[in-house]
Amino acid sequence: MMNPKVLIANYRVWRRRWFYPLISLVVALSLCLTTPQPGKALDLIPFLLQGVQVLQLSNISANQEVDLGKRINQELVSGDVRLNRDPEINRYVQQIGRRLAANSDRPNLPYTFQVVQDNSINAFATLGGYVYVNTGLIKAADNEAELASVIAHEIGHIGGKHVVRQMQQKAVQSGLLTAAGLDRNTAVNIGVQLARDLPRSRQYEYEADQKGLRSLTRAGYSPSAMVSFMKKLLGKSSTPTFLSSHPGTSDRITALQRSIKAQPSSGQYGLDNAAYRANIRDLL
Repeated sequence: MMNPKVLIANYRVWRRRWFYPLISLVVALSLCLTTPQPGKALDLIPFLLQGVQVLQLSNISANQEVDLGKRINQELVSGDVRLNRDPEINRYVQQIGRRLAANSDRPNLPYTFQVVQDNSINAFATLGGYVYVNTGLIKAADNEAELASVIAHEIGHIGGKHVVRQMQQKAVQSGLLTAAGLDRNTAVNIGVQLARDLPRSRQYEYEADQKGLRSLTRAGYSPSAMVSFMKKLLGKSSTPTFLSSHPGTSDRITALQRSIKAQPSSGQYGLDNAAYRANIRDLL
């Protein structure tokens, strides 16, 4: 009669050999049968051969978010997002970004700050700590504190996981989210689309403003810079992209002024206009 310990060991090997492939098969079947794509529901072979990489966006881990952000970034920079390669400008923006990130709600993310060669006044962020700032916006700011206020706002979107929540909403609306989750490649495609289209809700903008204001203040910058930059852009003949894609700007300014008044700060860092112009001289 075979030794009981040997039987138990053989059973455990058998279980490992069959259990996990069975789970992958169940997930593959779920994705194929519940995704509303006529003519493709029974096309199981790619899933069975390649395996299925799905994500539960409601409880996505930081590592998964960073991985998605990296893949979204690769798609963006290999497409129509052209990065500025000036080492001094990039170093300056990264320095500001790191100072703000250290004082944000999610300081442990491996943030990546990049300068986009584009004269439009714009900035955006995607998953995993990726923040993009247009050269047009850098030139539009009068001082470092104003530039920092925009970067802080984008970090606020990351802190609030707004892109993750938007991805989940879009996946549900498109019928792409199954009981198993969202296919990772689909998640990347949605993330790229959101980064390009910049559709933000009023709630997310208020939240990113407040989170950004806290980071800005903690980092020692003048909180009034966030208000002054928004006011200056509103006075232009055509509303810049950064504001036109963000609804309720006047109301946001009022909310920021109220928050600054409620929690006054002595921070005055970053208000030297001449020093700022010297730092961005290569763009001028």
